[in-house]
Amino acid sequence: MPKNALRTRMLATRDRLGSDERLQAGSLILKTLSLLPEYEAAATVALYAAFRGEVPTGEMIRQALAAGKEVLLPAVVGNGLVFRRIEGEGDLAPGRFGIEEPKACCSEVAPEVVDLFVIPGVAFDLKGNRVGYGKGYYDRSLHRFEASGGLIGICYDFQLVDEIVGQPHDVIMDRVITERRVVPPCC
Repeated sequence: MPKNALRTRMLATRDRLGSDERLQAGSLILKTLSLLPEYEAAATVALYAAFRGEVPTGEMIRQALAAGKEVLLPAVVGNGLVFRRIEGEGDLAPGRFGIEEPKACCSEVAPEVVDLFVIPGVAFDLKGNRVGYGKGYYDRSLHRFEASGGLIGICYDFQLVDEIVGQPHDVIMDRVITERRVVPPCC
């Protein structure tokens, strides 16, 4: 299925999820994420502020901060992402696309020091390929970190498909977590 058609189908399905379903799935994903050895060992984690029905991350952010982790969130700058440190959700404000992101006064941190990136997506496949909103921000910003073990995609289980035809510039996840399973790429 072409990416645009897959994106349209997945967003429509995601929009139909109730808030209780989102929170329940998000809680299961957070529990699974927090038990990963890579997460437990990570001193610096890059999360995201949920947008348009994405897996909720508020509790993830609060728990990571409470655990003493350095928490970063992306901010759109030009055609790419920068990662800024936050101390709490009060450090967030709507960005270019209405997505909550760290305010400009928050310290920017080089992505090279991030131990683990937790990345949203509209769809993922069993090999770690990802479909986002189509702007390519994560692809341009994180492509160089592929196969590092530090790229974790999270989504609802229905967003995980057998195969996405990826392009050379698409970033590939090291692992994908849903409320039902953890998928390491098969190849």
